[in-house]
Amino acid sequence: MKKDQHLGIILTTIVFFMMTISYASVPLYRLFCQKTGYGGTPQIAAKVKADTILDREITIQFTANTHRDLPWLFKPLQHSITLKLGENGLAYYWAENTGNQAITGMATYNISPDKAAPYFNKIECFCFEEQHLQPKQGMEMPVLFFIDPAFAMDKQLKELKTITLSYTFFRFKS
Repeated sequence: MKKDQHLGIILTTIVFFMMTISYASVPLYRLFCQKTGYGGTPQIAAKVKADTILDREITIQFTANTHRDLPWLFKPLQHSITLKLGENGLAYYWAENTGNQAITGMATYNISPDKAAPYFNKIECFCFEEQHLQPKQGMEMPVLFFIDPAFAMDKQLKELKTITLSYTFFRFKS
């Protein structure tokens, strides 16, 4: 009887532990990606500009997508910009609710190629919070960023001349 109780306690503990890990895995993975740049996740800058600006230039391309369940028009207002490493860049996107009801959306973002993500620092971005649009309402949404000058020291990025910043908007479900 004691062996059965002991086994029951162990199995219950294991099940509880597995459930806890499964619920915590998504926020922990997101935090891991934000801190390391893993999976193309850019860094959120703690400062408003880089300490130095280098002569090396990099072109940033912009793309935009919406989930099929979100009736929004979403696009970058410029195809690309070229700036020096460490120099602040400012880009704008346009979002418009083409539906007949108010909708709140949230943008996810990615950097390509993934190996450049740890050097891509966002200072301000519409993607940091949900966006609410009334029917037929549109708005410009800015993203302010810089590429860390340490990018120039990474041997894997020696030949890289273009980075793509990509956003996808989804319907926000609270």
